[in-house]
Amino acid sequence: MIPSGGIQLTEDLVTESQQTSRTYALNIAGGRISGFVDGLDAVKQAVFKILQTERFEHFIYSFDYGFESMNLIGGAAGYMKSELKRRIQEALLQDDRITGVSDFEMTVEGDSALVTFQVQSDYGDFLSTMEVKGNV
Repeated sequence: MIPSGGIQLTEDLVTESQQTSRTYALNIAGGRISGFVDGLDAVKQAVFKILQTERFEHFIYSFDYGFESMNLIGGAAGYMKSELKRRIQEALLQDDRITGVSDFEMTVEGDSALVTFQVQSDYGDFLSTMEVKGNV
């Protein structure tokens, strides 16, 4: 039996909206949450959190969230540079607000690497850095 009556939905009643990026503001230096951030500041915070979270290690996050830092240092410099670039892009592009990651510059010193890159987002572009140390 097919139900009759009810509300008919038409295309003009159905709208698609993007969720806000408003979230709690992390004060990393002070170890506190202080207020809220939105827009570009929320994306910058998300980039920091994604790159600081080890992928596959925390049950609270999906397997798409975080940065896979294992086995990066100690191999050939060319492999490490291309792999770092790929892993950073893979991690950050999971966020729908981030549209691109480019302009990678890398400095390798001993068993650590410092990577600087440009992040393009729906709210604007910004420069970000990441340091990978030791036998991770």
